[in-house]
Amino acid sequence: MGRPRIKIIDDAQEEAKAKASKKKAEKPEVKAQPSTPDVIATPDLIRGKQSSTEEKDRHVESKSDSPRDDKEKKPQKPGKAKPRSKKYQELTKDLDRTKVYPLSEAVDLLKKLSYSKFEGSLEAHVNTAQTGIRGLVSLPFLSGKKLRILAFGKGADTSGADTVGSDEAIEEINKGKVNFDLVVTTPEWMPKLAKVARILGPRGLMPNPKNNTIISGEDGLKKAVEGFQAGKTEYKTESKAPVIHLALGKLNQPNEELIANIKTLYQTIGKSRVKKITLSPTMGPSVKINLASL
Repeated sequence: MGRPRIKIIDDAQEEAKAKASKKKAEKPEVKAQPSTPDVIATPDLIRGKQSSTEEKDRHVESKSDSPRDDKEKKPQKPGKAKPRSKKYQELTKDLDRTKVYPLSEAVDLLKKLSYSKFEGSLEAHVNTAQTGIRGLVSLPFLSGKKLRILAFGKGADTSGADTVGSDEAIEEINKGKVNFDLVVTTPEWMPKLAKVARILGPRGLMPNPKNNTIISGEDGLKKAVEGFQAGKTEYKTESKAPVIHLALGKLNQPNEELIANIKTLYQTIGKSRVKKITLSPTMGPSVKINLASL
């Protein structure tokens, strides 16, 4: 057999081991920093996330579905057709609304299409090339309402006007009393009439040199009044639309007189400024005129 091995234990080594183990026991343990824990998807947490997502979706929907967006997205409904009476429908059932009629045929047709119980007027609706067109036209056969004329200035009392203007008349106008259809004046009265321009202006009654209602001289005032009483009428386009509306006489007048009035208006406005003319009775359908027949 071999020689047995004998382990020699040194007391100094044993003491060194004991001291090392003691120091290790006394040394404080350094704890590792906790890492972010993994989130466990519990049912409550899942429901919470879903609710927050739904709230965000609702918030986005509420922004996109604002009243302004609804107004833009909502299709516009077509306007309701104007209700017509049985008499109107009966008169227009055979009327071709797209046809353009010669002037003489149109006037004769309009007398048959009028269904008012009173004697209606013949009305012209003129579509022009532009706005701002205005002037005076002397219709040769104008019949109907007589103009009530108020005249200011020297010679007003002998001009034939219905009312002679004065300071008292201006005070009455300032109170809102307007019992006249036309005002003619000489230039020296314009500063006084400016005080009531807020009343006369909206009614189209403020004197203006363009429509021959501001006249110089006693003779000029008399001629102006006589001209208006004989059938001189003002025409003008609407403020925001290139169209003129004007009554041209009564339907009980002879066709020749009404035709003469229409031709006079057309020539006075100017052929180059007229795009379309439509005629109608006070109550009844309208017809389009062939301008080549004027």
